[in-house]
Amino acid sequence: MTTKENQPPPGHEDPYALALQTGRAPVYLRLTDRRRTRLPVHRWCAQPTRADQTLLERCVGPVLDIGCGPGRLCTALLRQGVFALGIDVAPHAVARTIALGGTAQCRSVFDPLPGEGNWQTLLLADGNIGIGGDPHALVRRCTHLISPTGVVLVEVDNNDVEERCTAWFEDTHGHRGPPFPWARLGAPALRRITDDLGLSVTDQWKSGPRTFLALGHPGSSPRGAPARGGRAMP
Repeated sequence: MTTKENQPPPGHEDPYALALQTGRAPVYLRLTDRRRTRLPVHRWCAQPTRADQTLLERCVGPVLDIGCGPGRLCTALLRQGVFALGIDVAPHAVARTIALGGTAQCRSVFDPLPGEGNWQTLLLADGNIGIGGDPHALVRRCTHLISPTGVVLVEVDNNDVEERCTAWFEDTHGHRGPPFPWARLGAPALRRITDDLGLSVTDQWKSGPRTFLALGHPGSSPRGAPARGGRAMP
C-alpha cells in the first residue's frame, strides 16, 4: 500500500507526468515485490524506431492507439495519411500528443469509445497489454472494438511470463505516483488468451529485442502491406 511519505511532496508532480513533460526525466515502474524497471521515456518521446516501424507498416486505418503515451505512433500514422486516434488516462500524455499534431482523448480503453466495432487496427505497444491488470479482460474488450476484419497488434514480454501485480511510477528519489493494477505477459500466455476468446494469431515477429503478435478474428489475413488511410471515426 502506498504510504503518505512515499507520495510526491507538495509542489512535485506525479513522476510519470514530469517525465513526459521533459521527455528525459528518469522514471521507473515499481512493483509491490520491490522489482523496479526504468521506463524508456526518451524512446517514447522520440521518433519511431525501426521496431516501431514494423508495427506502423502493419496498420490499416482507422487505428486506435491504446495507451498512446506521448503519441509517437499515432502521430506518425497521421503524418502518413492514416487516421489514428490515441487514448490515454494520463492528461499530460494526451496533451503532448495533441501538441505534436496528433489526435488523442483522455479515456480508458474500458470507457465508451467512438467507432466501437469499426476499428481496423488496435495498437497495444510498449507493454500496454498490462493495462488494467487483466489481459484476458483487455483482449476481450478489444474484440468489441475491432471490425470483423480488424487486427490487434500487441507487444509482449520477451519472457514466458504471465503475471498480475500492483505497480506505481517512481522517480530516482522514491517519490511515487498512485498505485494501479498491471500485468506482464509473454507470447505463450497471450496465445492461450487468444484461443480462449476465439481469436487467431495471424502473425508473430521480432524486431531487435522486442516481440509482437497480431490477433484477429478467424479467417482474417496477416498484415504486411504498407499502411493505408481509412476514414476518421465520428
